[in-house]
Amino acid sequence: MKIKTIKKYFISVFLLLNFNVVAEEFDFIISGGADNARPVAVLPFSWKGVDAKAKEDAGAVIASDLRRSGRFAPMPRHEQVQAIDNYEDINLKLWREKGIEAVVVGRITQVPDGRLKIAYELIDVFRKTQEVRNGKLYQVDRNKLDSYSAFIQAKDLRFHSHRIADRIYEKLTGEKGAFATRIAYVSVDKTQEKKFRLMVADSDGWAPQMLFASYQSIMSPAWSPDAQQLAYVSFENGRSEVFIQDIYKNNSRRKVAAFKGINSAPSFSPDGRRLALTLSRDGNPEIYILDLTTQRFSRITNHYAIDTEPNWTPDGQSLTFTSDRGGRPQIYRKNLFGGKAKRMTYDGNYNASSSFTPDGRTMVIINRTNGVFHVAVQDVETGNMQIITETRLDESPSLAPNGSMVIYATVYRGRQVLSVVSTDGRFKARLPSKKGEVKAPVWSPFLN
Repeated sequence: MKIKTIKKYFISVFLLLNFNVVAEEFDFIISGGADNARPVAVLPFSWKGVDAKAKEDAGAVIASDLRRSGRFAPMPRHEQVQAIDNYEDINLKLWREKGIEAVVVGRITQVPDGRLKIAYELIDVFRKTQEVRNGKLYQVDRNKLDSYSAFIQAKDLRFHSHRIADRIYEKLTGEKGAFATRIAYVSVDKTQEKKFRLMVADSDGWAPQMLFASYQSIMSPAWSPDAQQLAYVSFENGRSEVFIQDIYKNNSRRKVAAFKGINSAPSFSPDGRRLALTLSRDGNPEIYILDLTTQRFSRITNHYAIDTEPNWTPDGQSLTFTSDRGGRPQIYRKNLFGGKAKRMTYDGNYNASSSFTPDGRTMVIINRTNGVFHVAVQDVETGNMQIITETRLDESPSLAPNGSMVIYATVYRGRQVLSVVSTDGRFKARLPSKKGEVKAPVWSPFLN
């Protein structure tokens, strides 16, 4: 089957990625849903050390993380009614009068060996409990929700600030935070000879790191479940080939699929032992699984239609994939232990790029209705679908590991930008790069 035919049906899978390298962090522009955010205050962390100040503003990092979640509205510093760094000094009445629900205070101390001791407390301004004294019931403040301290390397202060933001998010929402995670994406810098670049960065766009550069296109990055490796497609040798690259072990890389025809759309299994991918080694694009230990391939689909974009269900028992076997691209599900592929999507004339929330109850996809591409979510049990974006040329949706947010690529005012949306569709934001364009984001699993 010709590549031209495949492109006709699966534009989002086979389009080349053309966008510029990100040299710094992304901007973060809230475009909807912030009115319902909960008011909190993150006070500046005090500093004590030989250096004049800390190399990172931990309080600012934490406040930015909470704001990016769409769930919280941190109070601007110039409006904060106290400048304190510990729980004992807080005046709850002042914060209650401002309507603030929770206050974060903290301290950073530089110790003689160069490490930092960071400590923080999370204070619920309105929390009260009842206590019996001398046979009488009294209302008593029990406001400290969390306290934590650790010794860290100075270079890790920013990342550890993300860790604290994760703790705060979990204490206030009951869900695990996903700020101390990373994103991968592909970029193009037209000023460089090797203009195509595979990049990773912190979830807020800071600390970008180039893993691989090429004269030819790089596509479809996918994280391993331990967040130590990336699988991706490279055209460096004049055809599509699938590679796996270590992120932290000298950036070593190995080729795992280079058959004649199509080698594309890699996806790690939840246990990290297998890689699902699309191959046309037998003439037609089909779904295969590569055992990464034995290096043996198993064919999963066998159909005259185009089957591509495999993605694992959270339990590792099934694969979803995009196929035009019904006449138009739709999502199908295939149990790996037998049975026929089952069609999952019916709304719209195009559904592709499936992935699942961690509980497996919701599927995130790209839906096309009336010629417009949107990110949508579908209830796996009922089949009910909801479009959650207002942008029009969406592609490459990737879920945060806690299932709360989706990062995706879209077009805004003629530029390729990244955007995020909450899975309920209420919160929306754009992440245009400060330098050029970016595309094909993929969110990492939780980091150890």
